[in-house]
Formats: sequence, C-alpha cells, structure tokens
Amino acid sequence: MEFQANILVIDDEESIRIGCIQTLTEEGYRVQAAENGHEGLELIKRESFDVVLLDLKMPDISGMDVLKKIKESDPNSKVIIITGYATIDSAVEAIKQGAYDYIPKPFTSETLCSLVKKAVNYRMQELEDACMFLSLNEKVVTDAIIGHSDAIKKIVMLMKKVAPTDSTVLITGETGVGKELVARTIHSLSKRCEKPFVTVDCGVIVETLFESELFGHVKGSFTGSIETTKGKFELADGGTIFLDEIANISYNMQSRLLRVIQEQEISKIGSSQKIKVNVRIISATNKDLLREIEEGKFREDLFYRFNVFPIHISPIRERKDDILPLAHYFLKKFNAQKEKPITIRFSEEAIRVLEMYDWPGNVRELKNAIERAIVTCESNIIGLHDLSMNEPELKNNISLQNEGSLVELEKKEIIKVLKQFNGHKTKAAGYLGINRKTLREKINKYGI
Repeated sequence: MEFQANILVIDDEESIRIGCIQTLTEEGYRVQAAENGHEGLELIKRESFDVVLLDLKMPDISGMDVLKKIKESDPNSKVIIITGYATIDSAVEAIKQGAYDYIPKPFTSETLCSLVKKAVNYRMQELEDACMFLSLNEKVVTDAIIGHSDAIKKIVMLMKKVAPTDSTVLITGETGVGKELVARTIHSLSKRCEKPFVTVDCGVIVETLFESELFGHVKGSFTGSIETTKGKFELADGGTIFLDEIANISYNMQSRLLRVIQEQEISKIGSSQKIKVNVRIISATNKDLLREIEEGKFREDLFYRFNVFPIHISPIRERKDDILPLAHYFLKKFNAQKEKPITIRFSEEAIRVLEMYDWPGNVRELKNAIERAIVTCESNIIGLHDLSMNEPELKNNISLQNEGSLVELEKKEIIKVLKQFNGHKTKAAGYLGINRKTLREKINKYGI
C-alpha cells in the first residue's frame, strides 16, 4: 500500500486552515487541522504526524513554544513554519530550533504543495533509513511491542538484555497480553534468529499425545503410528521452543520434561536411542505457579528451571497509556490489510471510550474490536456504533459510572454533531461515519 503522509495544520486563521486542507487533501495526503496551539498539541499526543504546518503568531501560545513541544514529543515530525513578511527573522530562528522550513503568507497552492512534498519525501527517506538500520543491526523491528508506558519500556529493556543470552525465560501475564509476541521478539533479537521458533500450546494438546507431540515417535510404536515423526524439540533444534500455558502440563509429563531440560536430549516414543537437542526454552503462563506448587499441581524443581529470567506483562487496564498507541497501530494495520480506499480514524467519543474501557481480554480484545470496527465502518470515521464492546463491562468501569452507558454516549455524540452542523443531517452523517438513513434511524430511536 502506498505511503500516505499524515499532516497537521495549526493556524488560528480559518481561511488558511480550509485552504491547506482542501489543497493537500487533493494531493492525496491525510490532513487534520487545529485552530490554536493547545488543540494542536493535544492532537500530537494522540498520534504521529509526518509534517506539521505551524503558524508563528497565535493568540494562546506562541508558535516557537509549540515548535519546542513538538520536537520534544515527536522529534521526527517535519515542522514547516507559516509566517508573515514581518516575522521572517523569527522563521529563520525557528529553523535553527529544529523547524524543517518556512512558507511566507500569502502563498499559492503550488508553493504549498511543493514544500510539503519535499518534507514528506525527506520523512520517507528517514523511515527507509531507519528500517534498513533495524534490519541490518537488530534483525527485527522491536517497536512491534507497542506502547509508551513505563511497564512496556521495562519489558523492552529486559528483552534486549536477555535476548543475546541463552537464558531460559518465563513470561507471565493474563490471557491476551501478548506473551507469544514477547517470546518471538526475544528469539528474533537472539543469535538463534536464523533457526526455527517452534510454538507448543500446552493447553490444547491431549495428555496421551503430549509426549509424542514434544519428542516424536517411531513407526509402529502405537496404534496409528504409520511413520516415524519428529517432535517439537527436534524441530526446534538450534532455535527456540516456546512452551505456552505450561501450568496445563500434567504432573507426570513435568517429570519427563525436567529430564529433557537437564540432559538436553530426547528419545522418541518406541525408541531407546538418545537424540541430542540444542534448544532455548521460553515458557509462558497466565497462572500463579507458586500457588500451583503449593497445591501440588506443579513441580518446584521445574519451576526454578523455567524461572531463570522472569518477565511479567501487566494487563492493559494497568497501563492505560498504551491503549491509544495500540488502537492506532491496529487501525493502520487492518486498514492496510482491508485495502479500503480511504484512511479511517476514530471519532473523539470513540477515543474516549477506548481509553475508559478496562479491556478484560487485554490486547487481544482490543485488536479484535478494531478489526471488527474496520469491517463495519461505513465511512472514514469509527464511531461508538462501530465499537462492539461488552456493555455490562463498560457500566462496571469506574471511569464510566458518571458518563452513562455506551448508548447514552452515542446519543450525546449525535446531538453534539447535529448542533455542530446546524441540524444538517447529510453533513452530520458524514462526520459520524454513517449514512443518512442510519442517522435518521438513530435520531428516531433516541428521540432526538
């Protein structure tokens, strides 16, 4: 999919904002606008912009102060200063402070497009160089672990520390937090990255087949074994084996697994021959293994074999700062996969609910909700009606107790947008991302 630059216009003159939006949208860019510095900085907190067109003279906060804050929060943004003739010197000073270039008022559409194109091309080259650097030096894009919270930063730091070693890693956390993603990233950053990464879901394998699944079997060793097979450990030789949900392994199989880890060798079912295997073990669980040990369900000696380097992933409700970055990541990802002809964004109310919701299914639930919204969205805006979340769960969220239900939020959103467009239903429907018929039905439904 062709790169579509994301552009922000910050200017208190409505005519400048409208002109820039119309001109740059026609050129195929995604364009948003803010009428003052504070509003612009709020937008920049929510998402990344490739190019920012910034007026130097604004009533609420100076362009120079906004420039400084932009470079602090998103240093890769290319800031083009919009300036009058009398402030050319200030524009030059802004370039010294990190602005990409400046454009004096009044300017033509051709001048605007030419300068923005140069900035976008420069930004694209930076992205290509960054990707090449990561490819050559780290072999993986580590920002697949999305988020801004301290908890995520700590996880990334731990991954980078343990990846080059052969230490056994135990990843803990609730279902859906991304334990397998962390395991894959560790493997990709390790010296074993060119070798296999083999996953074993210990929660779905029938116990009677578990040994065969892990260690393989020889032909004729049991009914139905019509050929000799390799087990997961043999397939992972030289690489990494990921044992997911290890608390589900039966106590008897834990003993066999402990011997394999200690001796670094296996034997297939029906064979006494020992096969040496060189694998790194990364395991994961959503259970408290110390409690499992107390209850006699998990071997203590196996726990200490697994727990050499522990990494805990906290649930998303405890790191709210990561919700929006994840939501925008999934939005871009699925929008590209579905190959929709337009770039989709979230409405303000949708963003508010995304942040308020506790996401009991964690990142997996958020991912599924965004993918579903992309499919059902009728326009370029994902609204509350597109987000299919657990209504009782929403009501139980402390942050929503004073906000009312999802239905009430949607009703408020429709009223607000209708007022914004002076009751013009076609414009309101377009802004909400639904057709006029759907809007009319909702107006009747809510008695607006």
